[in-house]
Amino acid sequence: SKFIPLVMNSHKHNTSPISTLSFSSHYKYSLFATSLDLKRQRFTSPLLLIVLFLCLSFATSMGVSDSGPVVQTTPLVTFLQRVQLTALRSYSKKPDPKFYIDLSLKLPHDLSTAESAFDDLTTGSRDLSVPVEKLEKFVHEYFDDAGIDLVHHEPEDFVSDPTEFLANVENDQVREWAREVHCLWRTLSCRVSDSVIESPDRHTLLPLPEPVIIPGSRFREVYYWDSYWVIKGLLTSKMFTTAKGLVTNLMSLVETYGYALNGARAYYTNRSQPPLLSSMVYEIYNVTKDEELVRKAIPVLLKEYEFWNSGKHKVVIRDASGNDHILSRYYAMWNMPRPESSVFDQESASGFSSTLEKQRFHRDIATAAESGCDFSTRWMRHPPNFTTMATTSVVPVDLNVFLLKMELDIAFMMEIAGDRNGSERFVKASEERKKAFETVFWNEKAAQWLDYWLSSNGDEPETWKAENQNNNVFASNFAPIWISSFHSDEILVKKVVKALENSGLIAPAGILTSLTNSGQQWDAPNGWAPQQELIVTGLARSGLKEANELAEEIARRWIRSSYRVYKTSGFVHEKLNVSEFGAYGGGGEYKPQTGFGWSNGVILAFLEEFGWPSDLSIEP
Repeated sequence: SKFIPLVMNSHKHNTSPISTLSFSSHYKYSLFATSLDLKRQRFTSPLLLIVLFLCLSFATSMGVSDSGPVVQTTPLVTFLQRVQLTALRSYSKKPDPKFYIDLSLKLPHDLSTAESAFDDLTTGSRDLSVPVEKLEKFVHEYFDDAGIDLVHHEPEDFVSDPTEFLANVENDQVREWAREVHCLWRTLSCRVSDSVIESPDRHTLLPLPEPVIIPGSRFREVYYWDSYWVIKGLLTSKMFTTAKGLVTNLMSLVETYGYALNGARAYYTNRSQPPLLSSMVYEIYNVTKDEELVRKAIPVLLKEYEFWNSGKHKVVIRDASGNDHILSRYYAMWNMPRPESSVFDQESASGFSSTLEKQRFHRDIATAAESGCDFSTRWMRHPPNFTTMATTSVVPVDLNVFLLKMELDIAFMMEIAGDRNGSERFVKASEERKKAFETVFWNEKAAQWLDYWLSSNGDEPETWKAENQNNNVFASNFAPIWISSFHSDEILVKKVVKALENSGLIAPAGILTSLTNSGQQWDAPNGWAPQQELIVTGLARSGLKEANELAEEIARRWIRSSYRVYKTSGFVHEKLNVSEFGAYGGGGEYKPQTGFGWSNGVILAFLEEFGWPSDLSIEP
């Protein structure tokens, strides 16, 4: 009979394990095509049909895949994964895999020409490695360097010493350092190059309408949740136009994709990040009173709200009284190795035997990336075993904090826009979610809000069980204190303050991410600017004297350690090792990064919130 193959890749030599073509799917579709051809030739033997049915059933079982959604990436990203793999197998000292996935096609070459040249380069190589000099020649000939798709932009609203900048910082030494941090916005300010706008298929960077503030170092693009703390810093720096531009960019992504992407790259279209867009709009409005921005934001925020409260992101937990609570989880639309770290992900999944196990594991890795906390024992069923990553099975406290805040923000904005009915609807939604914090997350003994582990795939309502709470201590257990609606219960706030003081999380330089030193970057001994700011701001604004005192003490520790790191290394770092004073953080998939967007923002925001007396030394 005639054999009709299913072509899923156009590569001349597709020997890479990074491929959308699996044996089982090829076999299954070939059999299907064969059966169609047999029917055309009038072969209708019952025995033959039974054999075909059994073969198809076998092929289908071999090709079982997880049932979640997958957003396909671009042909350029798929090709760059092959280049990335060859690079990692060719160099003795492993390069940063993200570098290769950020390359742009160099004119006058097109993708097919580059693919053909790469196929010729790797022909005959069993493991896809090639001599380094040949690989470097190929990359130089066919690609522009990573980062060339962004060009420097001088922010129009930058002033070296803004009027009323940090008026409560009276210490000259601290004030001078704060000015230096403020000036870093100029270094991190970029705009998308004209080439990206004119020929987007030649780049993995996505076109954006306004200038951006990038985090720094290897992070050569705008990131979603980073932008909240960047904006907090920009507002302190009186850079209101730049702050609004960041929001405009994120809103454009929501309008295009239905959600704000993890980052503005083609390989990030399969996931979002912690939803803080409404909080960004809220912060800008509080300073500028820009009602036009609010009105533009409302329909965009409604679209994002729908994304987080429907489909696979939505979960229903039924309490002991039979009441259903609608909550949300992270759930990436991807079940393959992440393009920016594909070799790492393949190696991590190598111990799984079935396609289904690997797909689920890859989805859980991508979902951890969607959480922004990649990676942490928080997402592992049996920590610190990385292969027990099961992020899609966690109903996270902090995600639902951000969504509760979104509900309150939308209600506030609708009130401004004159939509009273809409405002009341979102006030009610926030009240319903707050009830879930009391019944699903709150643990009275620990006086903390604990993540909840799902027993099933989350597609159907699930009955709450006390043993499904994650009793390990994480900074995220205290994230709800950020929300003002929890502050009205003074007894609750006192319990939370005492629990935080006794948790073991408060370290010499700030708040630990967890109590487990796993080697992952979102675990001990690291502390991160976002978690410091959420908890500190919540405590400071709770109205409780002892909470404010604790908040100020944590902020002072963070600022002092950040200052010491800056003076000894010359940089503001992405994270700190808070177990030691004056040490920057490490661990995880990549080297320590500098710049650094959200760290700058939190330093400035803390100095704005608490000031610094003239007689208080920045050195401990």
